[in-house]
Amino acid sequence: MGRSVLVTGGNRGIGLAIATAFAAQGDQVAVTHRSPVDDLPGELLPVQCDVTDSAAVDAAFSTVEDKHGPVQVLVSNAGITDDGLLMRMSEESFTSVVDTNLTAAYRVAKRASRGMLKAKAGRMVFVSSVVGLLGSAGQVNYASAKAGLVGLARSVARELGSRGITANVVAPGFVDTDMTRKLSEARRKEILGQVPLGRYASTEEIAAAVTWLASDGAGYITGAVIPVDGGLGMGH
Repeated sequence: MGRSVLVTGGNRGIGLAIATAFAAQGDQVAVTHRSPVDDLPGELLPVQCDVTDSAAVDAAFSTVEDKHGPVQVLVSNAGITDDGLLMRMSEESFTSVVDTNLTAAYRVAKRASRGMLKAKAGRMVFVSSVVGLLGSAGQVNYASAKAGLVGLARSVARELGSRGITANVVAPGFVDTDMTRKLSEARRKEILGQVPLGRYASTEEIAAAVTWLASDGAGYITGAVIPVDGGLGMGH
């Protein structure tokens, strides 16, 4: 059997593409989801979990360990947005986004490290965003959380590297998802005007970077930030 892989927020969009890519390689893949789902591919193990709840995270890992064994590859992907200008942003809006996008990554990394330390091996990949490097007007909360993932991953890389555990970040740019398809045509053109490659990324292209970081070929890479943004964030 393949490795035990856990993808948080793996029931749709980028997370689902990542989970599907690992499953296609023969890995045993579990995905966390907050709301009930009934249309996941059969090869994926759905585990309901609110990543803002430490007890729920522990229970989700216990389920995965029972079904697939200790998690060998963790992809921390779960996240939310709640955009708004700084002067109008509530403290609850800021803290809830940071909790879901950043603190939750700490929760799942801490829980995953338990099995990885025993095995003296493991891969952690944190899905950040180009806005964590560039900043984004109206996304102080989201950009702060995504930037924080870089510090988290690099600290984990230094702390656990001697035990054969790597920690890296993938920073997607604008991706062709349901969310971006809802943007107006004018806004889509404005965004594409900033991207040197002149197109959106596919979710499969993000997944390819994540699966590579978890592959044997990336065994000597840790603490890295891999942009998959069409050149949007060059220099950062």
